[in-house]
Amino acid sequence: MSAIFQSLGRTVIAGFVVLAIIIIVASGGSAAGKAGDHIWWAFVFRWLHVMSGVMWIGLLWYFNFVQTPSMPKIPDEQKPAISKVIAPEALFWFRWSALSTVVTGLIVAGMNGYLAPALMLTAGVHAIGIGMWLGLVMAFNVWFIIWPNQKKALGMVQVTPEEKAAAAKLAGMTSRINTMLSIPMLFCMVAQQNAGL
Repeated sequence: MSAIFQSLGRTVIAGFVVLAIIIIVASGGSAAGKAGDHIWWAFVFRWLHVMSGVMWIGLLWYFNFVQTPSMPKIPDEQKPAISKVIAPEALFWFRWSALSTVVTGLIVAGMNGYLAPALMLTAGVHAIGIGMWLGLVMAFNVWFIIWPNQKKALGMVQVTPEEKAAAAKLAGMTSRINTMLSIPMLFCMVAQQNAGL
């Protein structure tokens, strides 16, 4: 059993196996018959959207609540472990989970018929529309501001010390902006389903 938890890949596969068992038990074995219908696929993409979003916002909050505030406390000789190993790996998952969240969210909105009305902030889907726009702005920030500047700040792209400092400052400020935007974005996503606005 411990072999499962010594590998992230095996742990994730085990999670999907447990999920499959729960689905089969909860559906009384009838889930297989629903696997091809529209409602099933809409649910699957919503679940993927939520999973991607948890990873994206979780990493955003990790950077802002844990890594960034902890960096001044780390001795200089230990900082390369963060900047050369941990941060690049975390940023990989951060940017791809952002993209996955947006793509699966757009698929869900399209499958459920509210993509265009929500993006146009039509009455009845105001909340999800605002949440979608906030998410799109945040994803843009990840891919076109945070990531290019983090590459400079982490030394993945060679720049002058002044450019490196400016890039770190811009990436950090944009990450803080995304943290701020994540609060109303998450509220809007939940509000639409539970109360609307």
